[in-house]
Amino acid sequence: MDKLIAEEITVKKKRKTYIGILIGILVAGVCFWAFRYFFKPSLHRAEINTAVAEKGNIENTINATGEILPEFEEVLSSPISASIRSVLMEAGHPIQKGQSILTLDKSIAQTDYDKLRFQIESKENEIRKLKLDLEKSFYDIKSNNSIKQLKISNLRDAVSSAKRLFKAGGGTREGIEQAELNLKVAELEKQQLENEIKSKQQTMKIEIKEAEIALSIQKNDLAASRRKLDLANILATRDGVVTWVNKNIGSAIKEGEPLARIADLAAFKLSCTMSDNLLSQLHMNMPLIVRLNDSLLRGKVVNISPSVNNGIVSFEAQLEDKSNKQLRPNMKVDVFLVTATRNGVVRISNGPAFKGSNLQEVFVLNGNKAERRTVTTGLANFDYVEILKGIKPGEVVVISDLSNYKNSKELSIVN
Repeated sequence: MDKLIAEEITVKKKRKTYIGILIGILVAGVCFWAFRYFFKPSLHRAEINTAVAEKGNIENTINATGEILPEFEEVLSSPISASIRSVLMEAGHPIQKGQSILTLDKSIAQTDYDKLRFQIESKENEIRKLKLDLEKSFYDIKSNNSIKQLKISNLRDAVSSAKRLFKAGGGTREGIEQAELNLKVAELEKQQLENEIKSKQQTMKIEIKEAEIALSIQKNDLAASRRKLDLANILATRDGVVTWVNKNIGSAIKEGEPLARIADLAAFKLSCTMSDNLLSQLHMNMPLIVRLNDSLLRGKVVNISPSVNNGIVSFEAQLEDKSNKQLRPNMKVDVFLVTATRNGVVRISNGPAFKGSNLQEVFVLNGNKAERRTVTTGLANFDYVEILKGIKPGEVVVISDLSNYKNSKELSIVN
């Protein structure tokens, strides 16, 4: 009997233990629910940024980087090998057309110019000598030809006399043949001399022509050398601002090496780069937006580089307001290429709350509460996000990053 009583007592104790554990779990669950209900997570109003949904237009954009450059910038290079003697203009100094920027030591180039000028004078004398030789040779050959002609005339008379004498019985057949042979030889000599005259004329003309061509080349070289000497004064070709100048006085400069840059700061253009992953979306005349401090400038793509370097593609853009007072040379700016535009949509200011996916979890203010809501987004840019579903115009949305409260359906807002 004692044994049965002990078993009953043990079973009752186990039941009480199980019931206690169950009650404890229920109480803990009720307490947790009550805590969640009465003690919601809270945020101070000043800790979050909000935006009001509205109707408006939106442009979808992709990002690029840009640099402001003068629309016109001229690089002045050294036309000769020389050295810098003095610098007359500093970078940033306004300059007018015709003003000197720096001076070069032109002594070596001047020596080469004088040497070339003497070579031209020598070549001109050579041509004059060739022409005199040609005239003398032509005169000598022509005189010999006249003598040959007289000799032929005499030989013809001799042939006629020999024939008359033979008919009269006073001559011989051999005398006639000898006279005819002498005439024939004289005629061949005259023909040879005439051919020599033509050959000599052609040869002399070719020599003179070659000398004249060489002279013409030397004169062109002399004119180019004179032009380089004139350009070596390094004068501004138009009004503008000196943006850079080589100030290494005394340093040796090679021909073609840049010496200064002059820019017209009245108008600017945009040089841009972007990832080649977005190259398929880039096209000519594509509209773009430039963020310039607190203002926005519009423009369009006007030139796309055909090559890709290290995954980067380059392009140039033209600004609508190319003379904006805020534009400065070499200024770095953010560029946004417009890929699509929609009008009359529900939009809201962009912020950290929007992560880029089409389905977003955001908090919408309702009095002193912020309720979590799933929304569908569309186009987006640096300013706005298009709301396709989940938010109506006039509703206030928290655009701050509240990812730490992703498990909360509701937040209390404390003013």
